[in-house]
Amino acid sequence: MKLVVVSAGLSVPSSTRLLGDRLAAVAAPAATAPEPQRADVQVIELHDLAVEIAHNFTNGFPEKDLADAFDAVAQADGLIVVTPVFSASYSGLFKSFFDALSVHDEGALAGKPVLIAATGGTARHSLVLDHALRPLFAYLKAVVVPTGVYAASEDWGAGGLDRRIQRAAGELAALMSGLTTAGPQPRRDSFEEVTPFEERLAALHHLPEPAEAHRASGT
Repeated sequence: MKLVVVSAGLSVPSSTRLLGDRLAAVAAPAATAPEPQRADVQVIELHDLAVEIAHNFTNGFPEKDLADAFDAVAQADGLIVVTPVFSASYSGLFKSFFDALSVHDEGALAGKPVLIAATGGTARHSLVLDHALRPLFAYLKAVVVPTGVYAASEDWGAGGLDRRIQRAAGELAALMSGLTTAGPQPRRDSFEEVTPFEERLAALHHLPEPAEAHRASGT
């Protein structure tokens, strides 16, 4: 089983990467429990791919490292995505990566469990989870974990952050293990159970006339 962390932190080290690592540290063993072998974790640092992401938009195709990152995301059993907050939303680098991914492989995130997380300087930006990140990944057809994790500067070392990490990572692990156990579900045609119009029309011809219906009921 494979877990991929996509971090859009710009500094080294960064609080964004740290949050991703802490979430993965809980989700990786939980996803394979009770088996002792934890899920494989791969971290994609977007600041290392910034130039290739820009070239992808101008050239129309990903270079090697970016293509490898796209493949890792597409093949993952679960994703943890973490971005710093800029102007009350996700960073441009973060959005550009997923824009380029959706052009390269439109269905890369379809049905994939995704845990959304963000970091910022103040708790006032915590709504970025539900007003920016959740709609983005819902549009990309991902299965977004109910609990998102936002970490402001004052949250580090606080018990509340630890509890949110435990809950969100546990939810991601449950989705990952359920997906692995059940396997990919066949795509269902929403019209497959619709009765054709011709059959409905033919059925109308076999209904009793009103007079016959009255005689049959004895009235």
